[in-house]
Amino acid sequence: MNQKRACIYPKDIQRITGRSERYGRKLLNDIKNYFGKESYQFITIKEFV
Repeated sequence: MNQKRACIYPKDIQRITGRSERYGRKLLNDIKNYFGKESYQFITIKEFV
C-alpha cells in the first residue's frame, strides 16, 4: 500500500464515517487525549485504527 501522508485530518474521518467534520474534530481530540498528545501534534493513521 503506497501512502503519501501518515496523518489523518477531520475531513478524512468525515469521509470514512459519513458523519460531520465537527464529529471528526471531536474524535481526533479524544484520540489525542488518550495518547497524551498536545493540541498541535498530529494523529497517525496507525493511532486512528
